[in-house]
Amino acid sequence: MLQVSVFIRQLTGIRFVAAFWVFAYHLQGPFNVLGLLAIPVLGDVMRVGRLGVDLFFALSGFILTHTYLNRMGHTAKAKATLRFWWLRLARIYPVHVVMLVIAGLAVFAQARLVGESVDRDWWNPIDFIKNLLLIQEWGANPERGWNFVAWSLSMEWLAYLFFPLLVLVLWRLHKKVPTFVLVIAWFAVLTPLVGYGLGTSDPYYTNNWGSTYRIGTEFIAGAITYLIVQRLVDGGRLVQRGAEALSLLLPLAVVAGAVVLARLPAAQPPANAINPDAEPLPPYFHLTLVPLLIAWIGALALARGGMARALSTRALVLGGFISYSLYMTHLVWMGLWRAGMNAAGIEGGALYAIGVVALIAGAMVIAWLMWKVVEEPAREWMRGLVGTRRTPTEEAGEAIVEADEARAPSKDESVEPIEPVAVPDEDSR
Repeated sequence: MLQVSVFIRQLTGIRFVAAFWVFAYHLQGPFNVLGLLAIPVLGDVMRVGRLGVDLFFALSGFILTHTYLNRMGHTAKAKATLRFWWLRLARIYPVHVVMLVIAGLAVFAQARLVGESVDRDWWNPIDFIKNLLLIQEWGANPERGWNFVAWSLSMEWLAYLFFPLLVLVLWRLHKKVPTFVLVIAWFAVLTPLVGYGLGTSDPYYTNNWGSTYRIGTEFIAGAITYLIVQRLVDGGRLVQRGAEALSLLLPLAVVAGAVVLARLPAAQPPANAINPDAEPLPPYFHLTLVPLLIAWIGALALARGGMARALSTRALVLGGFISYSLYMTHLVWMGLWRAGMNAAGIEGGALYAIGVVALIAGAMVIAWLMWKVVEEPAREWMRGLVGTRRTPTEEAGEAIVEADEARAPSKDESVEPIEPVAVPDEDSR
């Protein structure tokens, strides 16, 4: 499995792309004030930025399969399953709890400052407990609150609970079926998602088990993508060149799809009647772009140059390190920023533009601090509680460590994690 370890850097870089895409989706309001949404293509791509979460879901399936296929796929073991769940909590839970408390305090403080009561449907002990247990998004029609973006963690946690069973199936697929069957399975798994995404009842695609459709299909498709990559990794220069071409063409196809959806009359949802000044609703049918994103993961894993090399730069790898914290902190930070701008009476012009720059820069600084002060130390502490190496040799997991155990890892290898939102930082022996 050593040969596939080379995808560590580019799939770390893609984490930052996914997190910043979600951030950009929420930046539509400020960008609209500055008139930037009128720039061709830019506004269209920002409008479907919530697809960054779908990209994360698929990355989780891909990387967890890479890390655990050989370790948990042979047979079900209670100890290995409990260890897996604990290590997943070590990855996602500390930042989640911190942001859950900060989000609540921010809403409470804002209400006190303006002399009003907290008027939020989710401001109650039951919803708080649901968030603590990471079950707030479970069900046909979930109600989101507290730190809004944590809904995806709830779905990730659901996938983690089922993964020890899923990996048993993946192992048998890996060992017993030909590649063309894996490709058929990939399309079959994503068919329900595409069918659901062609509906026009909810532009956010959360109603009628929408979030469950997304995590279930995308996570499994990401896992099958890894199995397919394993079959192609020794395909030689022809496969590599094809992957490099696809790693450039697939994101362009997503951009083209976003542009088409922005101009397709049937894809336009009604205006936001509750808050006309809110960010534009995403177009209907945007989930149909998800298969392109998942195929992009596979292409990047097989590619060495082009887009893969661009995503492997030091800046994007660092961005990948802080991507989870960026995702978890940006919405609360934006709320505080908006309150500050309103209090200062800044509603446009040069000062507003400077404020937007400060908003983006501040989000990056806060994400870095959260990663450095909370995410990494807490994760290392939780790993140590179960006797796991506090700082993994490779954050991509033991699968790479096992392949490399005959040689000491280089300095560069020891600092190249590959963790999409809620993907592995698993134990090294």
